[in-house]
Amino acid sequence: MGRPVIGIISNRHLINDEYPAMAVGTMNCEAVGLAADCVPLMVPADPSVTAVADLLDACDGFLLTGGRPNVHPSEYGIDETPAHGAFDRPRDALVLPLIRACVEAGQPFLAICRGFQEVNVALGGTLHPEIREIPGRMNHRMPPNGTLAEKFALRHVVRFAEGGPFHALLDSREVMTNSLHGQGIDRAATRLVIDGRAEDGTPEAAYVDGAPGFTLSVQWHPEYSATTDPVSRRLFGAFGDAAREWAAGRRPSPVRRIA
Repeated sequence: MGRPVIGIISNRHLINDEYPAMAVGTMNCEAVGLAADCVPLMVPADPSVTAVADLLDACDGFLLTGGRPNVHPSEYGIDETPAHGAFDRPRDALVLPLIRACVEAGQPFLAICRGFQEVNVALGGTLHPEIREIPGRMNHRMPPNGTLAEKFALRHVVRFAEGGPFHALLDSREVMTNSLHGQGIDRAATRLVIDGRAEDGTPEAAYVDGAPGFTLSVQWHPEYSATTDPVSRRLFGAFGDAAREWAAGRRPSPVRRIA
């Protein structure tokens, strides 16, 4: 049996400001191929060219990537404002039902940044467009200048719930993470368990309560240095193991809790 196939959700881009393209980051491909030991497959995030049912058949799991466009606020019952930024409506139309289908079937996914927010919205939660404007919150956006290494540098602590799945997987109650997001979870969906928070209370790690499969979601970007950063390596390793179980015909178990 070959390696499991992981569908990596793409984002829309304009090459030379005129040629439309869909693309996934090299970091995401390397994280899936090397840290998770799976086959990375780019998914066009547009229901006009693919369908959720086709993707579920073609892939053994999904990496819900970050991206500059935000989930459109109409998806969680809020009127659009300039603060909500840019959008990718075709991605909304494909990925939100894909998440619900994966949760129902137990098909594994790992959600990152925008993907973390998509999971919350798909299950009925809401987002805040600019969390740094909330009293007591810090600025979670990436530095506007500097090298890529400086933008993805570890910036704050995330603390996990005692005995929760992130504590079990990472063998620690606290880890240092990078931070490259402007919006974040406002009201968590009923089934979304916030299992880790930044020092200012911002939700940073979650899973779906009662889901039969792997549903770990993080607000930070573990794909950066995924093969060398110990936190990222464990996250992608566990995700790869879940995809291998799915490919072998077994429903992957959720990450265990500490007894």
